[in-house]
Order: sequence, then structure tokens, then C-alpha cells
Amino acid sequence: MARLTQLHSIPAEAQAVACETIVRLPHPRLRHHVLGYAGFRAGSRSRIPHRLLPLSYAILLVDFADPDALVTGARSTATLAGRTDWAYGVSVGLTPAGVAALLGVPMPELTEVTAPLSELVGPRAAGLAERLRGAPDWPRRFALLDRVLTGWLAGAPAGSADALVSAAWWRLSQSPERLRIGVLADRLGVSRRRLELGFRRQIGLTPATVARTARFQHAIRLLLHGADLADTAVETGYADQPHFTREVRALSGLTPTELCAFLQDHAPGRR
Repeated sequence: MARLTQLHSIPAEAQAVACETIVRLPHPRLRHHVLGYAGFRAGSRSRIPHRLLPLSYAILLVDFADPDALVTGARSTATLAGRTDWAYGVSVGLTPAGVAALLGVPMPELTEVTAPLSELVGPRAAGLAERLRGAPDWPRRFALLDRVLTGWLAGAPAGSADALVSAAWWRLSQSPERLRIGVLADRLGVSRRRLELGFRRQIGLTPATVARTARFQHAIRLLLHGADLADTAVETGYADQPHFTREVRALSGLTPTELCAFLQDHAPGRR
């Protein structure tokens, strides 16, 4: 199963050296709550603006130079984050169940929002960046995150998530295959209206928005791995090149060519 498959952000200014990433899955005990970890090291140490891309899940972003981590919620369009350090750290993908259990808030409260981790979890956030920075390598940083998040999960109250909504979110968010919302609702044995209401309560985005975001992010993955624009438009199911261009501009604020230029600053994750 695909896990941490969506790109959180890209620089809003060109960098001379690419950002390198290394991606790992969480411990199996966490896999209903944590999609994965992505360690990153940017080519530039200067503060630069970042463009936060549309996402169908939340991200815990730990910058090793900042004592307080950030949580960015799911979002339907790109936003500019202003100038940030974000040069060396790790991001953690959180499912809707993970947001509720690990952070103690429903996912819709974080949709289209960025919040300091300390405001959500209080003293538990203290020292996290320092401990991760002090670990000697990425495997031990990821192991530390496994231990920390497993501890948070052990202390979380029992969840009350709608299993049908969770299944639909996984299907729309994690699969590159396109599926009409009505067809998905039929497969789950519920009405489309019932599914949409459940998404608003539990996810904070509509099923159609989650599917649209996942398709856009699938296109980004293809472009990151060298696909050209025409092939990407076909592979991701856009009607034609103009449709692809309109969607990329609507979701990122960039043309496909401009988006590709900024994606060059990201090296594909090493597994």
C-alpha cells in the first residue's frame, strides 16, 4: 500500500542545490495513524518562502533549528508560508485517525490551518526537535519517532471514527486509480450524501476534494520521477493538456512548466 505519497511544500524561490529526502514507513503499530516519515535536508540554509501544496492529510513538521514543531492540516489549494528555515528536519504524515489520537483534535479543526505543535499537545512537544537533531543518523531518528508517537498513542482515548469514512478516505487519498464518488459510495453501501456528510465531520474536506488533491499529487510524483507533461496528463486521467494546465494552476497557483521548475529542487526520496 502506498503511504507517504504527497509532497508537503516546494520552495517559492529557486534554490541552487536540490533538497534531498529519505522516506521510511512507521512501526506497524502506528500504521493506522502515521503514513510515514520524510527526513529532508535543503540545499540552501537561507530563509526562503515556501508554497504549501494541497494535501489530503495532515503533516507534523519538525525543523531541527526550531524548538517548536508545526502541524499543517489538509488543504484544498496551495498557500504561501512566507520565509521559513525548513532546511533540515523531518515531516510526519498523519491520517485523520492519527490527528485525532495523537494530537487530540478532530482533523477538520486543522483543515486549511497551520498551528504550533505545543498549542495542540502541550508539554509533550518540548524537546522533540532537539532529541531528533541529536540522534546520529536517520534510522535512529525514525526509531525515536516510532517510540515517541507510540507513547502518545498509548495515552490517547479510544477513537470514535466512522469506519466507512476512514475506508473511503484511504481509498481516495492513497490510490492513483480514479473512482467516481457515487461509485465508491455504492461499493461501501451508503448514499453519496451520507459519505459527503461523514467527510465534512471527520476529514474537513469533501470526497471530491480529496480525490482531486490525490490526483494532483499523483501528477507531482510522476513529474518528480522524470515524466513529461503530456504523459503525466494522460497517466493521471485529465481530459486533455488544457484541462491538466487549468487544474495545476488552480491547485498550485503555477503553470505546469513553473511547477516542474520548482520540483527540480526536490530529489526523489531514497528508500
